[in-house]
Amino acid sequence: MLRSNELAGQKQPSKTPTCCVTGSLETFKLSTDPDFVAKVRDVVGLYVAPPERAVVLCVDEKSQIQALDRSQPMLPMRPGRPARRSHAYKRHGIVSLFAALDIATGRVIGKCYARHRGTRKFLDEIEANVPDDLDIHLVMDNYATRKAPLIRNWLIKRRRWHVHLKTSSASWLNQVERFFCPHYQRKIRRGIYRSVAALRADIMSFLDKHNTDPAPFRWTKSAADILATIERFCLRNLPQPKPTNL
Repeated sequence: MLRSNELAGQKQPSKTPTCCVTGSLETFKLSTDPDFVAKVRDVVGLYVAPPERAVVLCVDEKSQIQALDRSQPMLPMRPGRPARRSHAYKRHGIVSLFAALDIATGRVIGKCYARHRGTRKFLDEIEANVPDDLDIHLVMDNYATRKAPLIRNWLIKRRRWHVHLKTSSASWLNQVERFFCPHYQRKIRRGIYRSVAALRADIMSFLDKHNTDPAPFRWTKSAADILATIERFCLRNLPQPKPTNL
């Protein structure tokens, strides 16, 4: 099975889910991006040999996080029984969390916005949090909002900003996804929120607590190792040619 943590070789003291598992069935998706190899080498090169006098930030968003209030109180864990909650809920609204993970320190710059299209405002937030004498290298996806003229023109005017687009269908290549996973599993999924304000406050509290003692991920695999793993996976799973009758 092609697991994201096996590809990246990422390690961190805490253990978090790395793939979608349903019973004994795991899911995978191979990228069809024609520039897949070049983008993997570019992004992984930043991780294993970051440039001097620069900060490398992995940027993404967790969009449409729902403020859900359960119809009945949640039942806590008991010996031999997991925590339980009702299936029915009431939705009070949504927020979108934008986050930028500093790969050197593990610190996260985060901001919640009411609308999905908060990229432009979040770039201002990053600009305000990074010292003026450092270049900024962004690892980010290639969503349509990132290609909007407003965003492109903003980036072009700032010479210290450098954008590195990750390949499609490869969230494992963006380290901030490893931050989103435990945040969602430990806090949001287990939370009960009766307002958007309560959800926003809980998210920002989690960010503040994380930044009091941040820990960076340790990227251990080179681009060549990752591409070799994918090649072996593809070769193992290629359809076998049917024997021909002579």
